[in-house]
Amino acid sequence: MVVDFWADWCGPCQMLMPVLKKLVDEYDGKFVLAKVNTDEQRELAKTHGIRSLPTMHVYKNGERVEEVLAAQSEATIRILLDRYIERASDRIRSEAREAFAQGKHAEALALLENACQQEPDNHQLILDHAKLCMRKGLLDKAETLIAGLPRNVRDETEAMCLRNLLDFAQAVKDAPPIDALEITAASEPDNLEARYQLGAWYVLNDRFEDALETFMQILQRDRSFRDDAGRRGLLAIFELLNNQGDLVAAYRRRLFTLMH
Repeated sequence: MVVDFWADWCGPCQMLMPVLKKLVDEYDGKFVLAKVNTDEQRELAKTHGIRSLPTMHVYKNGERVEEVLAAQSEATIRILLDRYIERASDRIRSEAREAFAQGKHAEALALLENACQQEPDNHQLILDHAKLCMRKGLLDKAETLIAGLPRNVRDETEAMCLRNLLDFAQAVKDAPPIDALEITAASEPDNLEARYQLGAWYVLNDRFEDALETFMQILQRDRSFRDDAGRRGLLAIFELLNNQGDLVAAYRRRLFTLMH
């Protein structure tokens, strides 16, 4: 269920209404839209903590799973709905992930390739396809898939995180392995290229604290290296960590201190 909190005087609310109505028709009963006029239902709006308009609440199995502030584009709302609405392609996505985990990489990629051809506007399928391409080392293919997405979809968190991971994967495409780079970084402290590749490897192996420290060292040594790669690496990792947690908070403070 999607609950749209709105008011007559709210311009963005009026812009959002036809988008929601269109999606209700297109999704053909797969979600229910409830509209609440906050001028008429003040207590209900207060109970749900509505502070700005428009606001949308998404419910699944009786629990609120999303709160969306301000008017959103049709593509953004589709992505939101597709997180919670079962579609035929969801089964294919699940099968592809399972096949890839079992080492059946060609089968997994073929499943997603065919599904994308059947549903070219299903951005989640494309993101899944790009993600598995990247994990398989098909970096050019992954980059092409991401680049082909609409701009507003590329600006969504999932696509941005995938783009960041792809950048790190590109950085180590022809790089030595981690252990060799660790030796180089220790013996050649000013070899920032080796340090940059090491940080990228750490990210791809989920060693985020090591990666943050590595990019911080690059920033401390030379901010101009690779067009401020140290700072950009830190910010990319913050995004991958959803900008939350003690690790992000600690390195944000260090970054702020260093920059100011």
